[in-house]
Amino acid sequence: MSEAPLPTVDEHVLLSSARWRRRLALWIGAIVVALAAIAFARGSDLSYRAFTLLLAQSRYWPLAVTPLGFALLAWLTEGALRATRGSGIPQVIAALQAEGDVAWRTRLLSLPISAGKLALTLFAMLIGASVGREGPTVHVGAGLMASIARRFGFRDEASVSRFALAGGAAGIAAAFNTPLAGVMFAIEELAGAFEHRFSGALLTAVMIGGVVSLGLVGDYAYFGKLGTTLPFGQAWLAVLAVGLVGGLAGGVFARVTLAAAAPLPGMLGAWRRRAPVTFAAACGLLLALLGLASHDAVYGTGYAQAREILAGSHAITPWFGIDKWCANVISYAAGIPGGIFSPALAVGAGIGANLAPLLPHTDPTAVVLLGMAAYLAGVTQAPLTSAVISMELTDNHDFVLPVMAACLLARAASSLVCRTPVYRALAQRLLDARAANASNTVAAPSTTDTPALPPTGEDKG
Repeated sequence: MSEAPLPTVDEHVLLSSARWRRRLALWIGAIVVALAAIAFARGSDLSYRAFTLLLAQSRYWPLAVTPLGFALLAWLTEGALRATRGSGIPQVIAALQAEGDVAWRTRLLSLPISAGKLALTLFAMLIGASVGREGPTVHVGAGLMASIARRFGFRDEASVSRFALAGGAAGIAAAFNTPLAGVMFAIEELAGAFEHRFSGALLTAVMIGGVVSLGLVGDYAYFGKLGTTLPFGQAWLAVLAVGLVGGLAGGVFARVTLAAAAPLPGMLGAWRRRAPVTFAAACGLLLALLGLASHDAVYGTGYAQAREILAGSHAITPWFGIDKWCANVISYAAGIPGGIFSPALAVGAGIGANLAPLLPHTDPTAVVLLGMAAYLAGVTQAPLTSAVISMELTDNHDFVLPVMAACLLARAASSLVCRTPVYRALAQRLLDARAANASNTVAAPSTTDTPALPPTGEDKG
């Protein structure tokens, strides 16, 4: 019996040139994504700091600056930059699920869209919008990684999807020093399933992103290290209470967000369709008025307020959770670029602070942390990601079981109000709009090669 021929250099796993080209693309891409995420984080801090300097001059400046800024963002995103609207996570999910439309996928994950997403989100923070940078970081990371993959010759749908998935996960890991959350987010939210053969590449991208972040900004916890615990017993009533309340509040937010992202009925819908820039300016004015009523607590990501609540500060008003919830809805309805992760954590902290006095046998800090995780799980309906990111943001791994239990309860409660997870629902609307546009193109050929995106009101993420 003749022996099988030895593998050639190209066939050998370790020496294959194609495999090394893939590894090189992945490593370079992860480094680039990490650097972009860190720069984005620093830029967002500087942008919001500039807004606080404006507030220091006069609390009434936002009455002019915020509406004008919202109007400018709406105008800029009416055309070629329409894909930069919203958080960006639905766009990434839609791009990962789109099949057979390379031009549309490339459009959503292009370098101009990534750069525009970053710049316009920073501008949104500069004018006080209640938005975060997590979703935009995912969009930018996925876009950069997909672009680098194409540069290295990986243009097939499967390769671009895998690189984009790794880019989104690396962005989360680098921006917040949360590598486990980056992996869980990619599995649970972006992909919905895990490809075993790409597990090594995904973990490699997240690891590189985390190492770059660790080397440049050091080992830190986003909200500081918390050592709070929740002994088993009566204190676990907090898990039940916070899980249900946070989940219902998050589900209502998701339901309202989906309603605001759809074509609105009546005069309000006609106004937004006819004059989207004016509608966005009105949203900006409403946010500024809410800012005055809340003593300037609703602007920005809410990071500072959440950290103060976790530290036990009583400077934040009892109405902060409701005020921030309304500010998030207003900013989202305007259709401007920006995410909802950090603002959601701030709302959850406010909910926890409201519930803490009703649970006298529980550490108030523990209730606040449960509120952050539960509300985030209610909004996203991604309990594993919410639990892991809440623990990593506070460097508290002794709180695993209570947080996971609260997130699972919140997921169940949220589904009673909003049956479909908000990111999935928004991504499906993008896919439906693409299919509708494709059928219209077949019926009446277009004169342009630019892939169309959904109309105003259906592309917010």
